[in-house]
Order: sequence, then structure tokens, then C-alpha cells
Amino acid sequence: MTTWMPLPSLQEVVGPRYRAVEAPVRGGTMHVGVWEPEGVPTKEVPTVVAVHGITSSHVAWPLLAAALPDVRVVAPDLRGRGRSRDLPGPYGMPSHADDVAAVLDHLDVESAVVVGHSMGGFVSLVLADRHPGRVRSLVLVDGGLPLLPPPGVAPDALAGAVLGPVADRLAMTFADRDAYRRFWREHPAIGREWTDLTDAYVDYDLVEVDGALRPATRVEALQEDIRELVDGDSVARALQHRRHPTTWLVAPRGLMDEVPPLYPQPAREHWLAAYPDLPPVDVEDVNHYTIVMLQRGIDQVVPHVRAALSL
Repeated sequence: MTTWMPLPSLQEVVGPRYRAVEAPVRGGTMHVGVWEPEGVPTKEVPTVVAVHGITSSHVAWPLLAAALPDVRVVAPDLRGRGRSRDLPGPYGMPSHADDVAAVLDHLDVESAVVVGHSMGGFVSLVLADRHPGRVRSLVLVDGGLPLLPPPGVAPDALAGAVLGPVADRLAMTFADRDAYRRFWREHPAIGREWTDLTDAYVDYDLVEVDGALRPATRVEALQEDIRELVDGDSVARALQHRRHPTTWLVAPRGLMDEVPPLYPQPAREHWLAAYPDLPPVDVEDVNHYTIVMLQRGIDQVVPHVRAALSL
């Protein structure tokens, strides 16, 4: 049984436009953060759907919402993550895509610009393929294009090498909230530039399960989703059948603030050759996390979201 902990740090970063919504999906309800612009008739408000990464939550997105004060921003906790942790499997990109479409149904949103970070980029592509009328355009943020194994490395090994530290964290338990914050403060991609958003993001991710404090993402959700980031059929089909304007943003450093990044130069060249209309766009001086969780990352992402809204 999952118990949600009090979150005094959350309201400080999400701001007054924020509300939490429970949207009906397969097997229960999905927890969704919604930022509504003030003083604008509902039907006239453009919508951005922001889809988080493989072990993240909707609390990755307050900076994006703050930078788009005239836009409705809808950010779900994906199945098996955050306050949607107890939704049952199966997981996988088609399931996540159908969940996001159900959230749009619940909010009476006809179509939206979809911004997907990390695994959220893969979800966004599959959403556009399975529910093309719900998507206006796509902004993929350091995700969406399948990860390419180096020569001699099997796909299974690549998934483990890239996300191994993430899987290790999900198996850990923590004495209290301060212990989890200390763990993240030592994380090379996040701890060096800690902000109020980091406090809220980390606090939100800690839940009590059968008396133990642990990260919210279910291990089985990670395990089911991880291979699709390398060679998932639904992702390959979505890329091949892509019909929406798409922007692909890439970070220069990876999940551990390392070089090479998630998409090294050979991967960028490979996907550019396959999809010449989808050139990688560099976001400077960020890593895989800070591209959405630091202001200098969001400042570079938002112009592309604005351009997508104008299409």
C-alpha cells in the first residue's frame, strides 16, 4: 500500500495557477498537474501537454508552466510513477499514450502541442501516431529518438548501462526525507545546482510503501518501459509514420552530467540521415535533467514551444 507524504515544498514552486486533477484512465485515475492562465476564456486557451521522463513526475515542469503564463499546461504523472504509482500495468509507450489521450478527454482539450522529455518524448511520438487528431505539433526534449548501442553492445546491455543507476535507486529505501535529499544532493547531474524546484521534485518522489520510504516509480514499470527506448516497435512505427511538425532538442551532457550525452554525435548523424527534416537542436550548458529543471534550460526550450504553438 502506498502512502503519500505531506508536501510543504510543492505549493511554493507550482504557483497560484496550479491545480491537481484526477483523470479517469484504465484501472483507476491518473494524477495530473494543470496550470491555467488567469483571465482568459477557457475555450480560447492553447494547451501544452508536458510528458515527463522514465522515473520522473509532473513536478519536473513548473518552470515551463511559469514561462508560459498565457498557456494551459497539462502534466500527468505517468502510469506507475508519482501519484499515478498505483495504476496497474501493462505499461509501455502505447499504454502511456492512451493514458495521455484519456487525460485530454477528461479536460475537454481537443488538441495540444506535446512536449516530451526523455521517455516522455517516446510517449509523445506514440501519442501522435495513435491519436493524431489530439496533437498539433511535437517538441522532443532529449528523448524520442531510439538510443543506439555502440558497436558490439547488445540493446539489453545499452538499456542497463544508460539507466542502471536509475534502477539501483528504485531498489533503495531511505530513513526519512532528509536522507533522500542527501542522496540527490550527491547526484552529479542535479546536486551541484540545487534549487527550490529540486526540493519539491525530490520530496514529491518519496513515498511510503508497506512501511518503507522509497522512490515513487515502480521497478516493474521501469523494466517494462526501458527496452522500448532502444528498439520499441511502437516508437519505430510512430517515427516512420510521423505527420506532425516536430522539433528535437538535445543536451550536451547525460543523466550523470557526463560526456558523451544520451545522443552522441554518431547517433545525431544517424537519425539526421534517416529523418532529414528532424535535425538535432543543441541546448547549451545543460544535462539531461537540467534541460527542463534549470531556468537556463527552460529559457532555451520555450522559444521552440512558442514556435510550435504558432503553427
